[in-house]
Amino acid sequence: MRKWNCERVIGADLDVEEVLGVYRASTLAERRPVDDVERFARMLAGANLVVVARDEDGRLIGIARSITDGAYSTYLSDLAVDVAHQGRGVGRDLIRVTREAAPDAKLILLSAPAAVDYYPHIGFTRHTSAWTMDRPAQA
Repeated sequence: MRKWNCERVIGADLDVEEVLGVYRASTLAERRPVDDVERFARMLAGANLVVVARDEDGRLIGIARSITDGAYSTYLSDLAVDVAHQGRGVGRDLIRVTREAAPDAKLILLSAPAAVDYYPHIGFTRHTSAWTMDRPAQA
């Protein structure tokens, strides 16, 4: 039996420290600016599709943070699940609710190195021509 609830929320309404706790507990903090709280808050506010998972006590255990046009593409920028809750279907549920919010859009993500084997298992197809460009170096 599932012991969490997933729902769509407004990213700017979330408690930044609570979300940072999930990023740290998921290991995604290794690749996100968790020490820059103001920038992190802008990340939450700028995402137009945010889905959270909360346990029976209301504690945040996962988050899917995306940007979508709702018609063609949804970029799932972050999928973070507390390691204590991984392997139970929380991530799959976060993705399901994300897809339901933009059912006509293709779901796109860049995998964390440790998760590359997870995504094909839940229906994603590897894409070999993705490209990234880092932000300019700070002066």
